[in-house]
Amino acid sequence: MAGNETGANPSTGSPQHVDRLVPMAHVADVDAAARFYAYLGFSIESQYTRPDGVTNFVGLISGGAKLFLALASGPIVPSQQAVLFYMYVRDVSRLRQALLEKGLEDGGLPPGWRKAGSEGHMPERNAVYSISYPFYMPAGELRVQDLDGYTLLIGQLG
Repeated sequence: MAGNETGANPSTGSPQHVDRLVPMAHVADVDAAARFYAYLGFSIESQYTRPDGVTNFVGLISGGAKLFLALASGPIVPSQQAVLFYMYVRDVSRLRQALLEKGLEDGGLPPGWRKAGSEGHMPERNAVYSISYPFYMPAGELRVQDLDGYTLLIGQLG
């Protein structure tokens, strides 16, 4: 461990250490994905549109949260999205209801909370699941699948 033999956190503002991280997701349609994330309170902070009129990139912001969306260069396969985004809100029940009203599919019980042999229909995109109460988020957690198959886990604060 060069430079940090103790394993302690580096000092804030050190020029050789990362001090911010913004996830970037590749999506099939940047404009459609930005509209989806607007359901969660995100707004466009920056945008790049190619000369042919296709939006190639947006930077989104919601409070202290940021997300970059970039146009994918190949097909989007929901089952191959190997990253999930963890977010926090004040009321997962109200958010779930708002997402259903916006037209997201009701996915029922989230994967992992279903009884064996009762898998049924498993939406890959544009779905919101029932609220679960895992040990690490006793106030409630909501699972959402976005348009490109990314998993959003949304925990309720306090």
